[in-house]
Amino acid sequence: QVQLVESGGGLVQAGGSLRLSCAASGSTNEISTIAWYRQAPGKQREEVAIITSGGSTIYADSVKGRFTISRENGKDTVYLQMNNLKPEDTAVYYCKASRRGYSSLYDSWGQGTQVTVSS
Repeated sequence: QVQLVESGGGLVQAGGSLRLSCAASGSTNEISTIAWYRQAPGKQREEVAIITSGGSTIYADSVKGRFTISRENGKDTVYLQMNNLKPEDTAVYYCKASRRGYSSLYDSWGQGTQVTVSS
């Protein structure tokens, strides 16, 4: 199994920046991808960014050019650098790890971290 712990959320003014961290532990050598999701009140959870074990990245259109997902070499931590934040970015942000050879039923989720962007 993989355990995930997010951190770095908070309150920021529009136009500001935050960096979220997702620290993985456990069977981290089995991880194929780590993704960041977010869920705003009354809305469905949406995928924001994903990074593969090979370093490839994909972003939602709503965050392209503003958010950057990265992985620290040699450490089982994935970051989400969020710049030029907008009020519509307000949500609980979660990271999710998928493992090689396992269906999505075995994906691991963190507990979430709140990001609030004031106008």
